[in-house]
Amino acid sequence: MTTTLEAITDRVQRLSASRQHLGQLIGALNAGIEALKADQLPELRKAIEEAGTAWKAVEADIEANPDLFVRPRTHQAHGIKFGLAKGKGSIEIPDPEKTVQLIKKHLPDQAELLIDVVETPAKNAIAMLPVTDLKRIGANVKAAGDQVVIKPADGAIDKLVKALVKAAIEEEGEPE
Repeated sequence: MTTTLEAITDRVQRLSASRQHLGQLIGALNAGIEALKADQLPELRKAIEEAGTAWKAVEADIEANPDLFVRPRTHQAHGIKFGLAKGKGSIEIPDPEKTVQLIKKHLPDQAELLIDVVETPAKNAIAMLPVTDLKRIGANVKAAGDQVVIKPADGAIDKLVKALVKAAIEEEGEPE
């Protein structure tokens, strides 16, 4: 059975009508979401402020009492993990050319992995080296001290709340 151009045109008309209907539904959904956000925004802002204040208070308590977080380093209560954790730190390479030379001298078998093609140290690979090797190649470990840990049990809502609280805290710290 062959299909005529008229039959295809009829199907195209149904497709067009379906797409318009879908567009109207999505438009109504978006309008409803915007109205709901506008309606809930004052209460949401107040809740974000309260959560930010509570977060800062817990953070200050942990920072002021590190002796409470020796063993175990973190605790969990009311669905929140809190305490201290070892920071990841970052690699600082003050003189990349010297570090490249030292890698070639002290770690020649790993030079291809540790040196980027443009002859700069590969920080990600170097970060995996033991501290003794880092010292031998002229790299320093920076900011690897204790860091405060406050983690909600991560659900979709918790992630959103965490992001909003973090944004509110960062916004407070910015000069106006």
